[in-house]
Amino acid sequence: MTDWKAFTVETKDRVATVTLIGPAKGNAMGPDFWAELPQIFGQLDADPDVAAVVLAGSGKHFSFGLDLVAMGPLFGPLLADKALAAPRTDFLNEVRRLQASVTAVAECRKPVIAAVQGWCIGGGVDLIAAVDVRYASADAKFSIREAKVAIVADIGSLQRLPAIIGDGHLRELAFTGKDIDAKRAQQIGLVNDVFDDAEAALAAAHETAREIAANPPLVVQGIKDVLGRERANVVADGLRYVSTWNAAFLPSEDLTEAIQAIFQKREPQFKGQ
Repeated sequence: MTDWKAFTVETKDRVATVTLIGPAKGNAMGPDFWAELPQIFGQLDADPDVAAVVLAGSGKHFSFGLDLVAMGPLFGPLLADKALAAPRTDFLNEVRRLQASVTAVAECRKPVIAAVQGWCIGGGVDLIAAVDVRYASADAKFSIREAKVAIVADIGSLQRLPAIIGDGHLRELAFTGKDIDAKRAQQIGLVNDVFDDAEAALAAAHETAREIAANPPLVVQGIKDVLGRERANVVADGLRYVSTWNAAFLPSEDLTEAIQAIFQKREPQFKGQ
């Protein structure tokens, strides 16, 4: 394994532990995260000594989601006056690159178990939607918050969560951008179980990973392949559609207002423009 900037990766007893380490506050997802995530899961997928993966966040929070400061260049050209075909095409290609980073987690043939503590926002939810099993600490909070910043979520939560939490629950969370706690997340099936604290949630994730690793590896990979077969085409089609939709319609005065409001620490005033 390589020395990573946004992650640590450790393997013991055929279980790999991938931990988000930032470097931004709250393990926010900056350029290093998006570049390294598919490399890491590509290596784990090919490693015969890895049978299962635990995905965790360091510190008090799993992830604050997209690092708006570090990823600002993604939006800048698109928000420029009279953004034409070239910046829209560049944006489309970049969104699809970010989508592919998270899809690498979903397509890893080794089962992935997430342990979530504290905040799991936006891109964090996209990420855990791509894993196989989700555990949470009692202090975990979840939010598909993109609507509050004038963005249609486009990295995978809208495509993967219907099969996990159902259509109605997803629409409620995506339309409102509301926060939900760990108890509510368990009630709707977003997480499999809730534990007293982050240490207990991580321990449970490792225990499940060890149970998986004790089974015949090719059979486990076969189960994951069969379970994902019907869903994969639906997700892929949805990701292509939303990336194209955002490239066409994302530039707006509301998006500019949302970003300015975040940095000015005030409530945005949306006008539907």
